Amino acid sequence: MRREVPPLADRPWSTVLGADGAEAAPLGVKFTAMAESPESNNDEMKELAAVRGEIDATDDAVLRLLNRRAGFVARVAELKEKLRTPFYVPSRERQIIERLSASNPGPFPTEAIRSVFQEVFSACLSLERTVKVAYLGPEGTFSHMAVKHQFGLSARAIPIKTIGGVFEEVDRGGADLGVVPVENSTEGVIIPTLDGFVDSDLKVSAEIILKISLCLLARQGVELEQIERVYSLPVAMAQCRRWLATHLPRATVVESPSTAEAARSALGDAHGAAVASEMAAKLYELQILKRNIEDFAQNVTRFLVLGRQQPGATGRDKTSMLLTTRDEPGILYRVLGAFAERGLNMTKIESRPSRRRAWEYVFFVDIDGHAQDPAVGQAVSAVRDQCESLKVLGSYPKADAT
Repeated sequence: MRREVPPLADRPWSTVLGADGAEAAPLGVKFTAMAESPESNNDEMKELAAVRGEIDATDDAVLRLLNRRAGFVARVAELKEKLRTPFYVPSRERQIIERLSASNPGPFPTEAIRSVFQEVFSACLSLERTVKVAYLGPEGTFSHMAVKHQFGLSARAIPIKTIGGVFEEVDRGGADLGVVPVENSTEGVIIPTLDGFVDSDLKVSAEIILKISLCLLARQGVELEQIERVYSLPVAMAQCRRWLATHLPRATVVESPSTAEAARSALGDAHGAAVASEMAAKLYELQILKRNIEDFAQNVTRFLVLGRQQPGATGRDKTSMLLTTRDEPGILYRVLGAFAERGLNMTKIESRPSRRRAWEYVFFVDIDGHAQDPAVGQAVSAVRDQCESLKVLGSYPKADAT
């Protein structure tokens, strides 16, 4: 005679679970949907242990290869010292990443190759010397993020209070390199950086393109409705002015020297908030009230790496220069024509008062190509003849957008 078994939902839990809470199968019923057979489970556990063993063996092999690579890097450092060649070569790092990305068969994600190998480069470079990089601080600024992106965790990041101070720190030898923002895709050029180049003999060694995602941060427990003051760097504030006008129309805007300083101010203000990075939220233990408050999704900032060494040509380079034209009719037309006649693409031109004479301007110019390229060299010579002064700030590899 077939015995009816009530569904689980209609049965007391004492018949489903044992007295001690362990799973039971009363009435001789086998619940195949609840658990696999012990034999099947045992086989899978053995396979899991075996696969984990393979992973451990692979990690051991990776570590051996990393140490082998480090040995080669140590020899490279010795050769660089004898040859007096630059210790930091961004073009070499990019070539490695491009080669690995192009040959990656998967399943390791190609987009992760850069971040993984950037830390390898950083650790190996530290075997040559500990790289000291000055940036607009304090910790948690977007300049700090750019340093980590370009140099990894092994570099020694040195926070400086002002952009001008970054130039001075590298100039006096307190840092090997500096990282400064030069322009934002929404708000344009960063004036203190252009002014820094006017007075400095430092060169541009590389550029960094960083996606900027702004957050509204506040101390724990503070609600959006309680915000009366918003702290941030003016450039950062301008990148989210529409969001602030919509969601915090009555809040007072308070200028800060950096986004990280803004985060510090918000930490001490029960009715304050900061426009800053997610990194700043973690560093200063603030809550994120809202992410991605920038007005335009494609919000990126371009940073320049300052130093004294110049990388060689890669075939995909950019040259930056400062020039002051003579005071003559049509002079700017003739200057720009020198680039156009040689098929050179000018990607940027900005003007700033020279601060030497009234109505005299300095032009900040970017063109595609390297100073070692014949066409670029010819154009620079032609433009120099038309100018009171011309300073080539550097030729360096173009950065890939993040």
